[in-house]
This record gives sequence, structure tokens and C-alpha cells, in this order.
Amino acid sequence: MSSEFSFIQQIRQRALQASPNLSLGIGDDTAIWREQAGRERLITTDLLIENVHFKLDYTPLACLGHKALAVSLSDIAAMGGKPEFALLSLGLPKSQLANPAWQDFFDGYFALARKHGVTLIGGDTSSSPDTLVVDSIVIGSCASGKAIRRSGAQVGDAIYVTGELGAAATGLELLLRGEKYDATTNDLRQAAIRAHLLPEPRLAFAQRLNSLAGAMMDVSDGLAQDLAHICEESDVDAIIDFDAVPIADCVRLVRPVKEEAFSLGISGGEDYELLLTTNPANEAALQNLATKCQLRLTRIGEIIVRRLPQAKPQLFLRTADSVDLLTVKGYDHFCR
Repeated sequence: MSSEFSFIQQIRQRALQASPNLSLGIGDDTAIWREQAGRERLITTDLLIENVHFKLDYTPLACLGHKALAVSLSDIAAMGGKPEFALLSLGLPKSQLANPAWQDFFDGYFALARKHGVTLIGGDTSSSPDTLVVDSIVIGSCASGKAIRRSGAQVGDAIYVTGELGAAATGLELLLRGEKYDATTNDLRQAAIRAHLLPEPRLAFAQRLNSLAGAMMDVSDGLAQDLAHICEESDVDAIIDFDAVPIADCVRLVRPVKEEAFSLGISGGEDYELLLTTNPANEAALQNLATKCQLRLTRIGEIIVRRLPQAKPQLFLRTADSVDLLTVKGYDHFCR
């Protein structure tokens, strides 16, 4: 790869150009797409910075390409939307521009894009002094007025989460301890590492929810913190059950004590599961949908009281012996 422009040309040659709503993709100053009547646009962006969100000594470039797109697709899933287009900007140290392994990054990126019918329509590249910076934008759509927001939770709603929690945080801890990703091995360690490096956005489930979910978001900063976000936007409080929260089996590799495993599971982040609320009468329909999508769905608590808009949301934890205020912990880029 001799220059930035040849680098861009290689990306362009791999970008899917088959979307029926795309008039012009990569090649001009902007992309052009055709709007559809009765649809609303969903636009999300995610920034991944080397040594903040990932380290190249334990992150294969193919995994990084996958994750760069996956985290943005998960945001579209959280709104119940369908992803359509993507933009990708890269800040590359000059030493990386000539690295042939960069094709691995695009192998991971485009494999996930093809899986979900996403077309890369543009982006930007720049040199970076010493760290890799990845900026991912995904543009999707949903039926007008049908986006599932954080603000729709109602008192009496049940709270559900897809999948299991804590695997991604466990994977990160194992990687930081010196474990390596091995695509050929299937055990609890590699399951945890894959959960961190190769998250799977829950798009199929989200797109079929229709009116079943009142409020929803993806679990990126930890269940407790993300549930607090729903409560804040909906002006409600919530209670979760200690024994109901689905903690991944692999968490015991790093937190063998049940209470410590629970704490990591609800605060570790980067699970990219879906957290949603709905009327309990919808449970059978929800579980049927989850079964069709081959996805675990667990009821973990309920919305309990409406609060004043200015008041701080409160989360409670119910165990067999007590109900206590739950301290909200999660990932915060500016509190480290």
C-alpha cells in the first residue's frame, strides 16, 4: 500500500454497492441515498481509540474490524431499527498504512456488513501521531414513530435482558492477564474472549419486536448504569432480582464468589445485549420471539414507581432476605 489514496481505493473495491436505496456510494464528495416515505432515519456514531477501548497487542485486526461495526449496529438494534449504510473514518499511524495485515481489519468489517446487509458509503482517513483511531457511523431506519426509545418505561412494566452478562468484561480481564484469542478453541476462556472481541448485535430480535417493547437500549456500559439511563429518561425507578440476572458461566473464571460475579456482570459493560421493558402481558409473545431468534431472554425485575423528573433515579436489588438500594457502577470515559 503506497499511499492514502491506494488505501482508500482498496476499501472502495470491497464496499458493497447493491443497496436499492443508494444512488451514489464511495467516489464523490458525498454519498447519495433515496429517502423512503413512512420511514425515519436512525444515525449513530462510535469512537474506538487505541489504548482506551482496545490494545493491539491482544486485539487481532479482524476482530477490531468486526467490533468497530458491531458496536454501532447494536445502537441501531437498540432502537428497533434496520441498519442500511455505514461510514468509517480511520486515524492511522504512518507505520500502519503499509501494514498488509490491514486487510484483516476489512475482512472482519465487511463480513459483518454483508451479514446484515450494510453498505459502506464513505468515510475519511488521516495520519495519526502514534495511536489508531476508528470512527464508525451507521445509518439505519425504522417505520415513522416506531423507534423504541429509552423514555417509554411505565410503572408495572417487567424488565428483560437478552443473553447473558459479564462475559465481555471477563474476556477483557483474561486478555489483560496475557491470554490470547484462539479461533480454534471452544472453552469458557475463549467464549469470554470472543464475547469481548466479537460482540454480536441483536438485530434480528430487535427488528421483530414491533410494539412489544416500551423502552429499550443496549447494554454497553453495564446493566446497572444502562438501566439507570432508562429510568432517568422515563422518570421511574426500578428493582432487579439478584437470583434472576443471567450471569455468564465464564465469569466464575475471574470471580468465583457469587456476589462478586454478580457485581462484574451488572457493571462490566460491553455485553451489547438488549435491555427492555414491557407490559408483563407481553411475556409469552416476547419469549416466543426470543425462541425463534435462538436467543435467551430473562425477566430480571420491574419498574416500580414514578418519580419527579428532577429526582435522581433509584435502583433497588432484591435478594431472598432484603431489598436494598443498588449502587450504580458502570463504565465512564471521564472517571477512570
